[in-house]
Amino acid sequence: HLPGMRTPTAMIVGLVLCPCGLLLTLTGTLAPNWRQVSLIPNQPVDLVLEQGIWNMCRERQSTHDRLCGQPDELGYFEQLPVRVARGMMPTSLVLTLLGLVVAALGVRCWQKEPRHVLAGVAGLMLLLSGLLSLVPASWYTHDLWALPAERDSTLVVGYSLVLSYLGSCLEILGGLALTLSFHHCCKER
Repeated sequence: HLPGMRTPTAMIVGLVLCPCGLLLTLTGTLAPNWRQVSLIPNQPVDLVLEQGIWNMCRERQSTHDRLCGQPDELGYFEQLPVRVARGMMPTSLVLTLLGLVVAALGVRCWQKEPRHVLAGVAGLMLLLSGLLSLVPASWYTHDLWALPAERDSTLVVGYSLVLSYLGSCLEILGGLALTLSFHHCCKER
């Protein structure tokens, strides 16, 4: 243990990764682009329908005219993976915020010694929050091509889904790093 080095590296890693994960998961949750539907029959060739978990937008690629709040004629929002994501993504965000508050109290950079048990508990909370957002992102990806869309249209993964995945993974890694704080408690005993 280096003199003057108060905050363990694992805690710093956790405190860097988890807010980044939160930012990505928040963007993934709010941005309406979990899936893109293009080349829709009887529609302009450059029309892309962007579907999120809360909203649906249509954009003409040539003019960049974008219109959100599109009607859900095919029952997309009624699908189980979408409904599950609507419940689990916000729950994950709230748990991440709570976990970061607990982590800040546990790591306590302003004190001489961190509170290892508190940092470890925060790690478990952040690990769980990462899993809470990874489950709906994975489920949605698994069912992406089965969710309702116009026949013969092209379906691709949207950036919101990718950001949700990345955010989940960062939260899981950051949470795991913080749970290493429990090791310090075991060492003391």
